[in-house]
Amino acid sequence: MGIIEVENLTKDYGFKRGVFGISFKIKKGEAYGFLGPNGAGKTTAIRHLIGFSKPDSGKARIFGLDSFKHYSEILDRVGYIPGEISLPQGITGYEFIDMMKKMRKVRDDSRVEKLIELFELDPSGDTKRMSFGNKRKLAIVVALMHDPEILILDEPTSGLDPVMQEAFMQLLKKERRRGKTILLSTHIFSEVETLCDRVSIIKNGYIVDEFPMSKLKYAEDKLYKITFGSSGEANELRARLEDNSIWICERQEGDTLYIQVNDRNINEFLSILKDYNVRLFSHEKLTLEEYFMQYYLDDVEFKGVSHG
Repeated sequence: MGIIEVENLTKDYGFKRGVFGISFKIKKGEAYGFLGPNGAGKTTAIRHLIGFSKPDSGKARIFGLDSFKHYSEILDRVGYIPGEISLPQGITGYEFIDMMKKMRKVRDDSRVEKLIELFELDPSGDTKRMSFGNKRKLAIVVALMHDPEILILDEPTSGLDPVMQEAFMQLLKKERRRGKTILLSTHIFSEVETLCDRVSIIKNGYIVDEFPMSKLKYAEDKLYKITFGSSGEANELRARLEDNSIWICERQEGDTLYIQVNDRNINEFLSILKDYNVRLFSHEKLTLEEYFMQYYLDDVEFKGVSHG
């Protein structure tokens, strides 16, 4: 059983908007990436997981509790940063922090003060007049002030400058080492690569893939960049490879071929290369962005996949 569980969750707003039969589980102490562009369904899924909305069908649970029925109890133990920051007006940042401290039953100011210092936040101003960046910093402080067990973060670095983005990601890495469970919803590949153990890719309200980040690092199918002495040699090898399905030539750039080879076939492939004047041979690592874009560049209608 996961500490966070989403099971066949569906919310259909019509016009192909919403989420449709999505499922995933997050284990205690795991950092999980929820990756997709704006409008893919990330925020809809998170709002149901937090308990702000009731699904048409399916379930969302945290700590084994139904999110919609027990949202108040759950939020006492969760740090949630929404994608869109909406703060009460007519109060200062300090007054908002004090209000949230009472709600969270925070009696020790030391963690609050450290967070304010880390993010260089000046909470003295009126929340209505705060910049978007300062509103984001304030949301981070109140989300983390009670040292929650779980962090649910919806585009948390939006509006932060690069220095503050880095400070936030370093803080998340420390929280992860402390055993916190993290759900990071984002469209920023580097954030997922830096932090996450596993990733879901969401497209048009469907989870189209779920995989461990180690899959990219240790994939059996690898892409090699091979530069020959002439474009003629590259043309010759490309034609030779087209006669079988063992090796796949992904593209050619003059005298250079990009060829995908499975690990079990690498020795046989290297023996073929002995017949050619190879000037450069290197392994091209598959990035998360490249893997992700395979789903968004292909004209494919996904029916979605579920993961228990």
